[in-house]
Amino acid sequence: MANIGESLIVIGLAIVVSRVLVRLLGRRVAQQFRRPSLTRTALRGIRVGVFIFALLAILNIYGLQLGDIALSVTVFTAVVGVVLAPILGSLISGVFLLADQPFEIGDMIELVDTGQQGFVEDITLRHTKMFTLDNTFLVIPNGEIRQRDVVNYSAEDSRTRLSLDVLVTYESDIAAARSLIEAAAREVDNVIAGGPDIRVGAARYPASPTVYINEFADHGVLLTLRYWVTEPYKLLAARSKVQTNVWRRLEDANVEIAYPHSHLYFDDTSGEMNVSLNDGLSGLNGVDRTHAASGDSPVPPRQDPDDLADE
Repeated sequence: MANIGESLIVIGLAIVVSRVLVRLLGRRVAQQFRRPSLTRTALRGIRVGVFIFALLAILNIYGLQLGDIALSVTVFTAVVGVVLAPILGSLISGVFLLADQPFEIGDMIELVDTGQQGFVEDITLRHTKMFTLDNTFLVIPNGEIRQRDVVNYSAEDSRTRLSLDVLVTYESDIAAARSLIEAAAREVDNVIAGGPDIRVGAARYPASPTVYINEFADHGVLLTLRYWVTEPYKLLAARSKVQTNVWRRLEDANVEIAYPHSHLYFDDTSGEMNVSLNDGLSGLNGVDRTHAASGDSPVPPRQDPDDLADE
């Protein structure tokens, strides 16, 4: 019973000492590493170190020698090494994650293979915790996340550029269309309306919404809008608002959005009906496919079966 009491005292002291050390050293460790993930890992290491010393003290209370402990650990490791291999792999991957810094706690990331987006909640040596934008919680082993493609929307600069393609007809006022589309994007709150150029690597891009003539397509002029948003977790909302504003502005202007359509017209003098088909994406290539239907059609008239029998 005395050994049990002493063991409980050692455990209690270990809990108190670990908490005191974390409080005393927490701020210094944070200032030293300046990264939440490394800070949390270092503080966890302090707690683990305190409890290891406590465990050694408890073993000493029961009269176990360090050599016996080392032999037992060797045998135990040989037996369960295969079982612990995945865990050890995750631990090693966690060390590489903390060293490479592909993302940090609080960053918004996207798992490319699944399309899941969210914020990094915690990074440990074994796994990475993530809250998705759908308010679900993911725990991903570090060995797995290191093998997946991850997009970090918060690295260095959280501003994200989006693109929107708008196809207008050749009869439209292209200059007016470009101005209207740019103005429509500037009206959205999450869109950067202007300011100094945004630097990405060695390149610089205009911060304000800009429309470019992308292509003279077969069925219209393809305009591409490039604009920047400040909040990467609202990309879909920003895109929806921009498209709504573009639609409203172009609807009231001398700009027509290209779409698949057909023209039917009649020639009263000849009695012919002409059908002009514009196929949109596959047609509208500058050539109308015209079909004539009249009494002069090269297709022979249909005969009655009785007349054929008389012949």
